[in-house]
Amino acid sequence: MADSAAHRIALITSSFAPHVGGVEEHVAQVARELTARGHVVEVWTVDRGAAPQDPLLGADGVEIAVRYLPTPLPARSLPAMLRFAGRWPAAWAAWRRAHRRLRPDVLHVHCFGPNGIYAEALYRRRHTPLIITSHGETMGDDNGVYERSALLRARLRRAIVSAQTVTAPSEYVLDDLRARYGLHSGVVVPNGVDLAVRQGETAGEGDYLFAVGRLGYVKGFDLLIEAFARLQDTGVRLVIGGDGPERDALQKQSEAAGLAERVSFVGQLASEQVDAYMRGAVAVVVPSRSEAFGIVALEAWRAGAPLVMTSRGGAAEFVRDGEDGVLVDPTDVDALSEALAQVGNDPTLADRLRANGPARVRDLTWPAVVSQYLRLYDRLPTDPPR
Repeated sequence: MADSAAHRIALITSSFAPHVGGVEEHVAQVARELTARGHVVEVWTVDRGAAPQDPLLGADGVEIAVRYLPTPLPARSLPAMLRFAGRWPAAWAAWRRAHRRLRPDVLHVHCFGPNGIYAEALYRRRHTPLIITSHGETMGDDNGVYERSALLRARLRRAIVSAQTVTAPSEYVLDDLRARYGLHSGVVVPNGVDLAVRQGETAGEGDYLFAVGRLGYVKGFDLLIEAFARLQDTGVRLVIGGDGPERDALQKQSEAAGLAERVSFVGQLASEQVDAYMRGAVAVVVPSRSEAFGIVALEAWRAGAPLVMTSRGGAAEFVRDGEDGVLVDPTDVDALSEALAQVGNDPTLADRLRANGPARVRDLTWPAVVSQYLRLYDRLPTDPPR
C-alpha cells in the first residue's frame, strides 16, 4: 500500500538488532511497514559493537538500511572527558554524514538516550523536523540511567522543546514526561502486533501458565514466581520465556521455593514460538512493576489466550478488566496469586477472555501504528533541511 506523499525518514533508536526488546520490535515493524508503503527509511542506532552480519529484510524481502553510529557522551572524570574529546569529532562526523546521505524529512527518535542527544544536535544544525517517541525509558529502566544522568535529563527536556511532536504508547508515559520533563501536550500512538505471525504446533505439554520478556527487575518475574508458589499444586506449571540479567536469580528463587520441577526457563524465543506457547497456555501473565504499554498483551490476544495483566502502567488504558484481561497489581503478590487461580478455575471467565482478546487486537496492528505516524509526518514543515 502506497501513501500519497513519500517521506525520507530516519528512525533513530537507542537499540536495534541483534538486541531484542520492545523498542527494537517497534522500530523494526515500523521500518518494514513504511518501506512497504514506498517511503525511504533508514534505522540509525547506537553502535554497541554487535552489528549483525546478515542484512535485515523488511516487507516483501526488501532490505532495511541500518546504520550503527557511535554516540560517545561526556562524563565527569578527567580521563573520561579526555576520551570523549578524542572520540567526539569522528562520531559527530559520522552522524552528519548519515544525514547528508539520506537527507531525511524527519528525525524520529525512539527511546531517548545518546541517540536522542545526537539527533537533537542534528536538528539544531540542519533544522530537520524532530519527533520524539518515548517508550517509557524515563521510568522503566533496570539500570536507573535517568536517575543517575543529569545530562540525559537536561537533554531530554531540551529535545522536548525542540520536537515538533512527542508521542508515547500510553498516557502513563506522557504523564511522566509532563510531570518531570516539561512536556505540555503529547500524542498517544499505541504499540501494534503482527497478525500474520506464522503458527506452528502448540509448544507446551499439559496445563501451564506462560510469561515472556526480558528477565529484568522491572518486568516482575520474581513477583510471578512468588505468587505461583502460593497456588495449590494442581499440576499447573509455569513456563518463562526470554533472557536477561535476572535469569540466574530467578532460577535460584524457583529452586529455593521448591518449584524446580514446576517452573521452566525456555530462553529466548522466536515470535512463532511465543505464539505457540501462548496458544497452549492456561493464561499469559505480564507481572511488570512498570509497563509503558505491553506488547505481550497484544500477542496474547492474537493467540486467543486469557490475559493476566499488570495494572501498573499503560495497560489499564486499553485492557478492560474482566472482559479481555484481568488487571492486577503484581506487587500485591496475594492478589496476583488469586488472579492466577481465578483464571484457572473459572471456565466462564477464561472463555470470555479468549473470545474478546482476538476481537480487540484487530485494531492494534503495525499498519495502524504507521498510519498514525504518517499523519504526524504529513503535518511537518516542508522546507528542505539546510
